[in-house]
Amino acid sequence: MAELTGRHAADGRIEWIGLRPDRRAPLTAVSSAELALSGLTGDHSRAGARALTLIQAEHLPVIGALSGHPDLRAEFLRRNIVIAGINLGALRGRRLRLGRALIELTVPCAPCSRMEEVLGHGGYNAMRGHGGWCARVIEPGPLRLGERAAPEE
Repeated sequence: MAELTGRHAADGRIEWIGLRPDRRAPLTAVSSAELALSGLTGDHSRAGARALTLIQAEHLPVIGALSGHPDLRAEFLRRNIVIAGINLGALRGRRLRLGRALIELTVPCAPCSRMEEVLGHGGYNAMRGHGGWCARVIEPGPLRLGERAAPEE
């Protein structure tokens, strides 16, 4: 089983990075950011197991379809990083190299009540099961759009 769960068709890549300076502030898309032990520099983040939030790019169209927003943009979902090309759910409890930084996926990132404000009636339920992951920072480093997201062996 360990052999099967360790296989991925390909590495992923960083598709989007977002920062929010305050708790309820809108996210601002950036092309690069510095990942510190406490989370992204310039972001209102939490240290520890929830220092960083990630979501799969492949889930955005699903959330958009379920919420009635076919052109859903990443900044509406309040996650820091959008990763494409690798199943984040298959990496729970594992370490993921983002560029030169290293993180560990910890727990699912449950939707918050803000999704009703942002996506409208049913927005919370549209996100359930698609809300992404929280992560702990193991090794800080710079992040850039297009960089590799690869599981550590």
